[in-house]
Amino acid sequence: MTSTERHLSLWKHALTAVPDDVWDRTGLETLVLADNGLTEVSERVGGLHNLRMLDLGHNKLRQIPPSLGQLEQLRDFLYLHDNELSVLPPSLGRLTRLRYLNISENDFDILPEAVTGMTGLLELRATDNRLTDLPASISRLTALRELHLRNNRLASLPDAIDSLVELRQIDLRGNPIIQLPESLRKLPRLEKLDLRWVTTLRPPAWFAELERRGCAIYL
Repeated sequence: MTSTERHLSLWKHALTAVPDDVWDRTGLETLVLADNGLTEVSERVGGLHNLRMLDLGHNKLRQIPPSLGQLEQLRDFLYLHDNELSVLPPSLGRLTRLRYLNISENDFDILPEAVTGMTGLLELRATDNRLTDLPASISRLTALRELHLRNNRLASLPDAIDSLVELRQIDLRGNPIIQLPESLRKLPRLEKLDLRWVTTLRPPAWFAELERRGCAIYL
């Protein structure tokens, strides 16, 4: 165990459960519980009101406690990747200061609505899931700069994608994309559109306009 008053790392400690005394450390700003095979996290996590970063990646979690939505100071990173999650509690939509979210390598069929409530997100990673579409409410993520959706089951994107006016990168590699909304042309800051390993898309004529504006399109 390595810890200071504000930082605690229990990375790869072969825990069967999070020690109770962790939840008593209410001054923590960063907490790493990755790579432990955890199957649950206590509701007491909601009492760590000073947390800025929480890493729950590489575990066996099937659910996240709703109390996590009480962590209003959580603004740096939330890692939930490589678990067995298929839903997220709606309360996580309260994390409006959060800038980075990773929910890759889980069992999501749809992007949870809670994610689209995280309006401060700059980067969203949802690779290696089973997403078949994105909700129109993704338009709420107007600060988003990077959207990583590699290896899902997306055939298209919603027209509402044009609301993501700060978006620089979209990674759609390995999806069965059939068509893309022309509204992508309206994204003023788009620099990279990655469509490698996509064999189902006939590139539309308006790709040329994006490239003239300096957007790199990888096919």
